[in-house]
Amino acid sequence: MEQAPYTAKAAIWRLDPALKGVCWLPLAGGRTNRLWRIGGFTVKKYQADAASPLFPNDAAAEARALELFAPLGIAPRLRAAGADWLVYDHAEGAVWSGDPAPVARALHVLHGARVGGGVFRSAPNGSAAVLAHARAIHALPDAPDDPGLGPVAAMPIHADAVSGNVLATPQGPLLIDWQCPALGDPAEDLCTFVSPAMTWLYSGRVLSAAEVEGFLASYPDPAVVARARAMMPVYRHRIAAHCAWKAARGDADYEDALRIELQSR
Repeated sequence: MEQAPYTAKAAIWRLDPALKGVCWLPLAGGRTNRLWRIGGFTVKKYQADAASPLFPNDAAAEARALELFAPLGIAPRLRAAGADWLVYDHAEGAVWSGDPAPVARALHVLHGARVGGGVFRSAPNGSAAVLAHARAIHALPDAPDDPGLGPVAAMPIHADAVSGNVLATPQGPLLIDWQCPALGDPAEDLCTFVSPAMTWLYSGRVLSAAEVEGFLASYPDPAVVARARAMMPVYRHRIAAHCAWKAARGDADYEDALRIELQSR
C-alpha cells in the first residue's frame, strides 16, 4: 500500500506516538484527493492535477477554513498541515442522506461567519459573472437568459457543498472537503447542494422536488432562498459546463452527470 508522505507521518507521530507502525487505512469517497485514516485522525494528500476551473484544490485554503469553522461545529478540527497534506480529527459518521433541513442550517451558520477580506478567493458574484465563468469553463448551447442580478455582499461559502461533502454525525452535519472555499454569494452553496448532477455523482440519485423544497424552506434567511431560486438556472448551467469540461477529459461519470443536469432543467 502506498503510504502518506513522511512529513504527515511525522506529524501523526508527534500527535500520538502510539500510532507508529499502525497501518494507514485508505478511505473511499473522495473524487479529487487521497485520504487515509490512522487512529483518530484523517490524513489528506492533495493531487496536484485534480483542480478544475470550477473547483480549485488548495490545501492552504482548506487549512484556513478548518481553523475558522471547526469552532463553529461545522468542520473538522485541523491538527497539522503541510504544502500538500493535512491532518485533522477523524469524524465518525456516514455521508449525508435523509432530512436536508440540518444541512441548510449548517450552511447558514457558515454564511453568517465573520472572516476578513482576502482570507479566501473571491467567487464570481452576480448572474453575468457566473454566466461568463460558465462560458470560460466550457461553452454550451442553450444558456439561460441572464436574469440581470448583480453581486451581493460576499460571505464565506463552501463552494463545493455537495451531498458527498456532508457527514451526518451524532452532533449534526459536518462539512468536509474544504479545498475550494471562497467569499461569494451564499446562493451558490444552496444551488450546488440541490444540483441533480452533483447529487447523482455523490449519492447515485437525484433529490426529489419535495427534498429540494424542504432544503430551501429550512434555510433560515428567506432573502438568500429567493436569490437562490432566481439564480438556480445560472448556477446549474455552470455546473453543466463543469460536467462537460470533465467529460471532455475522459471522465465517463460526468457524461452521465451532464445528461442528468440538462434533462432536469
